[in-house]
Amino acid sequence: MAHTPPPSAPPPESSKAFSPYVAPDREVAEFTAKAIVLGVLFGLIFGASTVYLGLRAGLTVSASIPIAVLAISVLKKLGGSTILENNIVQTIGSAGESVAGGVVFTIPALIFLVPDGPKYFNYTQITMLAFAGGILGVLMMVPLRRALIVREHGVLPYPEGTACAEVLVAGERGGKLAGLVFSGLGIGALWKSLTTIFNVFLAEVGYSAPRASAFPNATLNVDISPEYMGVGYVIGPRIAGTMFAGGVLSWLVLLPLLSLLGAAMPEPFAPIHPAFANNPATGRPFLISEMSPGQIWSAYIRYIGAGAVLAAGLITLARTLPTIVASAREGLKGFGAGSGAATLRTERDVPITVVLVGSLLLAVFLAVMPGLPTQGNVLVSVLIVVFGFFFATVSSRITGLIGSSSNPISGMTIATLIITCLIFVALGWTGDAYAPVAIAVGAIVCINAANAGNTSQDLKTGYIVGATPIYQQIGLAIGVVTSAFVIGWTVLKMHEAFGIGSAAVAAPQATLMATLIQGLLSQNLPWGLVLVGMFIAVTLELCGIHSLSFAVGSYLPIATTAPIFLGGVVRWIVERKTGVTQDSDISAGTLYSSGLIAGGSLAGLLFAMLVALQQRGIDVLSSLQSVGNVGPFLRDEHGLGPIFGATLFLALGVILARAGQKKLD
Repeated sequence: MAHTPPPSAPPPESSKAFSPYVAPDREVAEFTAKAIVLGVLFGLIFGASTVYLGLRAGLTVSASIPIAVLAISVLKKLGGSTILENNIVQTIGSAGESVAGGVVFTIPALIFLVPDGPKYFNYTQITMLAFAGGILGVLMMVPLRRALIVREHGVLPYPEGTACAEVLVAGERGGKLAGLVFSGLGIGALWKSLTTIFNVFLAEVGYSAPRASAFPNATLNVDISPEYMGVGYVIGPRIAGTMFAGGVLSWLVLLPLLSLLGAAMPEPFAPIHPAFANNPATGRPFLISEMSPGQIWSAYIRYIGAGAVLAAGLITLARTLPTIVASAREGLKGFGAGSGAATLRTERDVPITVVLVGSLLLAVFLAVMPGLPTQGNVLVSVLIVVFGFFFATVSSRITGLIGSSSNPISGMTIATLIITCLIFVALGWTGDAYAPVAIAVGAIVCINAANAGNTSQDLKTGYIVGATPIYQQIGLAIGVVTSAFVIGWTVLKMHEAFGIGSAAVAAPQATLMATLIQGLLSQNLPWGLVLVGMFIAVTLELCGIHSLSFAVGSYLPIATTAPIFLGGVVRWIVERKTGVTQDSDISAGTLYSSGLIAGGSLAGLLFAMLVALQQRGIDVLSSLQSVGNVGPFLRDEHGLGPIFGATLFLALGVILARAGQKKLD
């Protein structure tokens, strides 16, 4: 993504003469109490909304820019602020989003791994793993700041970081920018509340062909959620279309194909998934002809999608091998150079001794903390720190090139899990007992990589506007610690309300991680299906198509990828009408979409809390949902309900398109 540099940013060829917006010799209010408190508040809000989005869709988007916009607006209402205070707010606040993404991609896998997996799935353990991974990401970025942010200022653009600096420098426009975010947030929250809390109209529309038809079980569903449309607009038509293509392959090609073949099979089709090993009606394993579309997907197509994600993730990492080698080299140089005796305000980092001692203490913490899967295992604790440094460097450099939202965290986590499981197998550590240990390694490394990429963007923003690095690094640590407490609580509330792994909260990324770990450690992965998926990804790469987005789409429910695709279509329409390709992360449409994502996610979280209260005997939800009784025909799945829901979703697309055409000048 290309961005226009802020007024103070030099062209790349003059990066050595770069002067930040706030000169190094100026002392400006920066690490103030109001900036810290507001940053923590935004971290809690966006961390919780990211948990919701990640558990439902398996996707996250960067929150730095909307937080920066909101910081400018809110602090103006509180009596004004400096550009460096606004920067501290977005720095602290964005930590919550990145840590939450790493958590929901991995830690819920504990539920699926072994019978005693839920023993580790409690508030204390989730919070401690989030804390460890987040702090590790911050620590590892301290020696990398000089190597990647400063010395390669004209080489690595760090798209979100540069765009965020543009927003901060143009802070006088904060009111209008914030108005777009707040408008999207209000519409997103209202829409989601009407579909869930008040139950006025359907939350999902679609169609599955009958089992006995010529195109059996072909399925096209659309979850008409505002947050999904917002995600599609943010990631753009190309990525959204590629993801939807993966969904089309799984639900409109493979699903009817297996159904057609299964209709002629008198015996169960191996491998037999344990969940379908006994059909109560017949006393034998399910035949394909006896399965619903969702069951066929769970038993067979899910493994094909997992193989596609596995291969695509590894291919993505292999493609960046030169980047990986360069990053590791620069990272080691950074440790060797230390932070020096910097006297300029803009060169003060957390001392390198703090990084080294902190990393050592973190390894000790993981080895001795009661209840953690890593307790008592020194080798695993050392592996985590080593993998953490390696993937922090990789994540930082990749996000410097393509941005945080495109950072292949899944691929890094898959690579970590494969290496960890192979080491375990070589040591004879096989079986269910070591599955929670493996996911703990993957979880901490994943959170570390996600936060390292986010930290890089924040430090880039700080470098451009003239922030004090040590204040940003301390702020990031504060953001990690405070958001970890609400992230663990939110994950558990979602599990309590809906059950992670259910249709409502599928946790697709965590399910994928659990599938890989179980198969690798027990050495019974259905490799036939996995290899089919892997070679689908290889085929796409041979066609010149980057396969990761397609693979993720093939693994997700089509009800998720379809509305994301529609969001991408809305952006395509806006770009066609305006004649402007919205590569910038601060276009009107992306700001409005960020509001839709946050509003829809927060309303969804409120619904989850009401469901949890209902299960405890405090039934407020039924009274609220009685509002929907005024028009029951709007929820009739076989009548006007789908037509009404689809029409309203199209209306939401029109609203988003109109917002996207607004000018920010």
